[in-house]
Amino acid sequence: MEKRFVYADNAATTQVSPRVLEAMLPFYKEEYGNPSSVYSIGRQAKEALDKARKQVADALGAQPGEIYFTGCGSESDNWALKGAAAQMKKKGKNHIITTVFEHHAILHTAQALEKQGFEVTYLPVDEYGLLTAKDVENALREDTGLVSIMYANNEIGTILPIPEIGALCRKKGILFHTDAVQAVGNVKIDVKAQNIDMLSLSAHKLHGPKGVGALYVRKGVVLPNFMDGGAQERGHRAGTENVAGIVGLGVAITDAVGNLEERTARERDLRDQLIHGILSAIPHSRLNGHPTQRLPGNANLSFEGVEGEALLLWLDMSGICASSGSACTSGSLDPSHVLLSIGLPHEIAHGSLRLTLGDTSTQEDVDYILATLPPIVEKLRAMSPVWEEIAAADARA
Repeated sequence: MEKRFVYADNAATTQVSPRVLEAMLPFYKEEYGNPSSVYSIGRQAKEALDKARKQVADALGAQPGEIYFTGCGSESDNWALKGAAAQMKKKGKNHIITTVFEHHAILHTAQALEKQGFEVTYLPVDEYGLLTAKDVENALREDTGLVSIMYANNEIGTILPIPEIGALCRKKGILFHTDAVQAVGNVKIDVKAQNIDMLSLSAHKLHGPKGVGALYVRKGVVLPNFMDGGAQERGHRAGTENVAGIVGLGVAITDAVGNLEERTARERDLRDQLIHGILSAIPHSRLNGHPTQRLPGNANLSFEGVEGEALLLWLDMSGICASSGSACTSGSLDPSHVLLSIGLPHEIAHGSLRLTLGDTSTQEDVDYILATLPPIVEKLRAMSPVWEEIAAADARA
């Protein structure tokens, strides 16, 4: 098969869509005014911010006054956790609940809060990366002030029962935050119906630009200012707004939710073809994450007797872009904390591959991956002493 370029790492970032780019360009050229200025191009920029704020709010079932623009999803996570922790401390609350397999934007922030004297419970997940609202309830204490559970896992794609956890937290009067960076645009979200108090999202995961995110904060929830020094974001986050990026986010999220059902159905079909094709063609392979309760484009698999980094390099030489875990930790040689959290041994976790499809993925892309991946795994196993032991054990069985 002729070599082709296949981008299969949409969980890491996505291509900016033509509609998003077209909407952004005027704010780099003709309409470059500062939105805090009173003259015409400044007012135009302010109107564009207001429009984007409403677009994000509409996509989440929120009100525009509940949306704060940030620099990325990680910033939104930091603001939500550190801000909520500061407020709950005033009420004598000192306990936070999250999970062991959150994105590091949550885990590292939680660890930083532990150094400030907060107590954090890291809930385990099952073999599929799931937990229940009952698991959360069992961990609640009198001094619990915040629960933060990701909407969908960035590595294995498992979707968590957010509406049920939200209902529990609302009933108990405990703040509930969800990192929805991977879920927005892939799962139907209604922050009111799902009892979400705070939600983090990022533009570049849904065909928007890098460098812009948002934090939803339910009306009535008060967070300290993220940054002082200006009146931007209603005085809570100083600094001249990234107008073009925010405009891009508004268009991207509107497009993502506008055709969500049709688009995700197509991605699920391609994903399932990919998963079934790989599992049937490559022995000693396994799917990581829940088989059905997962993000529409996510396929995370492990191959015994294969080193993940070598697999990625061979795929890259064949024109396929993929990852072995979170893009934010791709330089690390340690096995994925997510895969370890679902019970995989180190040697299998090291042989993981994450393929994430998106809007631009095609049937030809899937066919090319299915034709290219098995021979690469076979070549790598031929050089692996670990695979020799596995093959010998199979022969004795």
